[in-house]
Amino acid sequence: MALLNIIRRLHLRQKLAVREIARRTGLSRNTITKHLAEGTIEPRFATPNRPSKLDPFPRSWPAG
Repeated sequence: MALLNIIRRLHLRQKLAVREIARRTGLSRNTITKHLAEGTIEPRFATPNRPSKLDPFPRSWPAG
């Protein structure tokens, strides 16, 4: 599970204080406050289409 989702769950569902969330996650209170104030969701980055490292080799291997 993503860290931002954990922070939001601890704050919204379990009603924990920022200080307690900081103690449990090991993050600073400023970081937790920043993430809660932004209200953003964990970003998802698109992976670019890349050629495989195996593309230069033939698909069928010779019987050996």
